[in-house]
Amino acid sequence: MTQSNIAAFIALALGGVLLYFAWQGANAPVDKVTEALTGRYTGATMWYLIGGLAAIIGGGALLYRGDARG
Repeated sequence: MTQSNIAAFIALALGGVLLYFAWQGANAPVDKVTEALTGRYTGATMWYLIGGLAAIIGGGALLYRGDARG
């Protein structure tokens, strides 16, 4: 297993954890009230969503690049 693949799996795992925290935050009562009043999630929930998606996309790209190289 190459270092690129290890980094990709770490990024995928980190992205999954961040998305889990975003999901937990989005289901919190305070966030539900904020979303109902403003139509948006709180700043922390949005950063967890953005970070989680970026980590998953980056990890997937690293895995794909590693597989494409051979």
